[in-house]
Amino acid sequence: MAGDWIKFEITTMDKPEVAQIADLADIDPDAVVGKLMRIWAWFDQQTEKGNAPSVSKKLLDRAVGVTGFCDHMKSVGWMEECDGRISLPHFDRHNGKTAKNRALTAKRVASHKTKGNAGSVTNALPKEEKRREDQNPLSAHEAVDPRMPSEMTLDWAPDQKLLKTYAVHSGVALNLFTEEARRAFTAHYEPRGQVNTQAEWVQMLVKWVLNDRNRAAASNIRPFPARQSNEPDFDDTSWADGLVVKT
Repeated sequence: MAGDWIKFEITTMDKPEVAQIADLADIDPDAVVGKLMRIWAWFDQQTEKGNAPSVSKKLLDRAVGVTGFCDHMKSVGWMEECDGRISLPHFDRHNGKTAKNRALTAKRVASHKTKGNAGSVTNALPKEEKRREDQNPLSAHEAVDPRMPSEMTLDWAPDQKLLKTYAVHSGVALNLFTEEARRAFTAHYEPRGQVNTQAEWVQMLVKWVLNDRNRAAASNIRPFPARQSNEPDFDDTSWADGLVVKT
């Protein structure tokens, strides 16, 4: 058993996948969220890593009271089936001990900040986060806490002071950090469930934009310009007229 609670993001209620399941099942989106919670809770209580080899979709459909609900989840990528085995992709992002430990860590850090115990925030972090913090040269110099661990979200925005520092260091112009680049970056990393500090996310964004700039520069390489008409043709000997050859 992983515990008696699961991690739930408020933004889940407005995700397009929820609306799509609601259309397929012909039920209210709020009802979809409730049934999703029931299935996620079942997997959290009955499995260790989100794999349920002995359960059928029919059983889960009966648990939520909607025939075909599991198939609807599969259609939006929120459930997988292979050789008769049902599983939840990215299970460890929201379920299991790993996800819960991350959520509790973030809550402890936020509590320390709220109480004004800035000097003891490090004590709220697990050893892995402390090591990342020690490797970050900007940790002690930023207005925001760059040590705060978090998963990527679609509405994430980089701290401007951190961004300017890393961009200048990498030689990337600030005007390249457009809204389009930010959206592409968050859309790429949001589904992965990866946890990094704020400083690490900003570093990754700078590298992302730098790679885009380099790729764009490489794709715009122009061929050498054509030779002008007044340049000598090496098949023509007229270019040698007037030369004096000593014998």
